[in-house]
Amino acid sequence: MKNTYIHIPFCKQKCKYCSFVSYPKLEFKQKYLDALKNEITDRYKGETLETLYIGGGTPSLLTADEIGSVIGLFNTAKETEITIELNPETITFEYLYGLKNTGVNRLSFGCQTFNDNILKIIGRRHNSQDVENAVFCAKNAGFKNISLDFIYGLPEQTIKMFENDLKRAINSDIQHISLYGLKIDEDCYFAKFPPKNLPDNDMQADMYLKAIEILTNNNFEHYEISNFSKKGYNSKHNLNYWNNNTYYGFGCAAHGYENGLRYSNFTDLEEYINNPSEHKNVHVLTNQEILEEEIFLGFRKISGINVENINKKFHTDFRKKYENVLKKYLSYKYLKETNEGYKLTNEGILISNVILSEFLV
Repeated sequence: MKNTYIHIPFCKQKCKYCSFVSYPKLEFKQKYLDALKNEITDRYKGETLETLYIGGGTPSLLTADEIGSVIGLFNTAKETEITIELNPETITFEYLYGLKNTGVNRLSFGCQTFNDNILKIIGRRHNSQDVENAVFCAKNAGFKNISLDFIYGLPEQTIKMFENDLKRAINSDIQHISLYGLKIDEDCYFAKFPPKNLPDNDMQADMYLKAIEILTNNNFEHYEISNFSKKGYNSKHNLNYWNNNTYYGFGCAAHGYENGLRYSNFTDLEEYINNPSEHKNVHVLTNQEILEEEIFLGFRKISGINVENINKKFHTDFRKKYENVLKKYLSYKYLKETNEGYKLTNEGILISNVILSEFLV
């Protein structure tokens, strides 16, 4: 396997929309790093990595030296894509320069919006100026592959506000943008205390379609449902997921995919620290499940699925097996035939969960 995800489960405080596994328990940081290194040493087989992604939580709560000590456990090459997620509020030039020296070559900043009022409502610790400062420092530190994350459908947010976010991102001369519609999961603050003035599903859909229009008109390729990039800057790590390839998952709550097994680690911080090399859950996929994942993940790519590859890989006749589903959604113009197979149209993306559920047995 040549791809790795590492989870850093620390945050100073949870954002109000967040249901990811994270803890404000920085006193456990050293114990966690020791456990993480033990897990990597036990399970990593020494391959030269194509991608390494450090997510969270808030990985920037670790020092550059601490991040370097983790990256140093892996064999990497000059072309290995090494990404780290960062929160903008604590970023300095010195910190980013230190990260550059560890081998990190791709940054993903959690911006969410440039609207300072909405940032306060959703519980973010940064403001819009912090994001601009972080991007400025990143460029000065020598980074040439910078991504910003945005959420649309936020409380009080209008389509015009969202357009302004995207235009400001474009003007900041970055290489990659990720967009996520707000979803309120049961474990987050907003589930218990619902915010006022949430855009409805129709407005979220309009925001998404407007984003496609604005970004593709400004030299961003829409290459995956939630992701846009300048030419040559697709996230190699994310594409590895969508291509249904294998990857290691290291750290508390991390997920991995090896040898037909999907596994997840302990989500409780202390339980992970005590059992870093033991998986909480392991599921052996059947051939049918692997096929369904290939379809489900492949349709996330804007290029869609390659029918010939699927037929060879699974010894099946895709067009015949799914003839009724294909006819139905081609007629509705939610699916489109390509030279290689099929892809979702923009309107199809809006109801992709409904469509893809019909490919599941």
